[in-house]
Amino acid sequence: MIPVSKLPQTGTTIFTVMSALSSEVGAINLSQGFPDYNCDPELINMVTRAMQGGFNQYAPMAGWLPLREAIAQKTEKLYGAKYHPDTEITITAGGTQAIFTAICASIHPNDEVIVFEPAYDCYAPAIKLMGGTVKSLELEPPNYRIAWDMVKRLISNRTRMIILNSPHNPTATVLTTEDIDELSAIVKNRDILILSDEVYEHLIYDGATHHSMARYPELQQRSFIVASFGKLLHATGWKLGYCLAPAAMMNEFRKIHQYNVFSVNTPMQVAVTEYLKEEDHYLSLASFFQQKRDAFRAGLAQTKFTLLPCAGSYFQSVRYQGFDNMKDTDLAIKITKDYGVASIPVSAFYSKGTDHHVLRFCFAKKQETLDKAVERLMKL
Repeated sequence: MIPVSKLPQTGTTIFTVMSALSSEVGAINLSQGFPDYNCDPELINMVTRAMQGGFNQYAPMAGWLPLREAIAQKTEKLYGAKYHPDTEITITAGGTQAIFTAICASIHPNDEVIVFEPAYDCYAPAIKLMGGTVKSLELEPPNYRIAWDMVKRLISNRTRMIILNSPHNPTATVLTTEDIDELSAIVKNRDILILSDEVYEHLIYDGATHHSMARYPELQQRSFIVASFGKLLHATGWKLGYCLAPAAMMNEFRKIHQYNVFSVNTPMQVAVTEYLKEEDHYLSLASFFQQKRDAFRAGLAQTKFTLLPCAGSYFQSVRYQGFDNMKDTDLAIKITKDYGVASIPVSAFYSKGTDHHVLRFCFAKKQETLDKAVERLMKL
């Protein structure tokens, strides 16, 4: 007997579809956001030592305390924000689980959640599962800036949460001080929570500042902040992340977390705690990825694509309307099959499938991988 679907309109994610097609035809996979190079061998050695040292049983539900303490120190040093390791930090099974748990803990039937599209595809399903209503605001290329006057029109007495993502997937935009000022004015004296997806926090380029919600006390006090060790450590398969929130909010978060995953893999937590002692492991990420971004953009500039801005994350979006009028989904499939390079059609990030003729490429790859991809794309 088949249960009645809670997500009848939801199919397989575009990431799975394009990665599967890429594998099927032997294409270079620049679609899904993961590196094709290994993480630091010393980090792997640290995990091995943790396993050999007996750290193979359940970690505490909230996470390995020394890791939570390291996160608290890191957050205070970077953003001036104090989070108590015991009550305000929880280690999660990656960023997506943290996002789902925050939404599950906060959203009740008929609550409204403002989401900016194109949006990472896990937000809306979680909201709908909780009986909430997604209030989408579409952003447009080339700059994908938030029209805050339109946000004000979406606010109602049922607005419960605003979801932000900076650096943004898929558009590679970042929040500015003007955005923070507008957001602060909108939520002031209102019972509105913020879910801030900051998994690419260290991938900010050209000397720009990451405007974490943790920097601003009036926003911090109403925010769930989600981060990812998978992005930070080049180890997405470890599914390790964390959530920061004020104690009362974190208390509700943990009520869900304990019955969802309960706790996260212990040896990885022990190893990451040791690894974070060397700050350069995360402070050098911006320079590392900016070099990749610049080289990839220089290569793509030789193709028929029009480059869109890339201020953060490890994604580069391009427009192709100057040389083809195909739907972005069709062109993404064609390029994968005929030219051997897989991308993500950005219309997949819009609930209405809005097609601005934009494709997204991931540049968290070896230089030779990116060079080979550009060589193929130049044949378009």
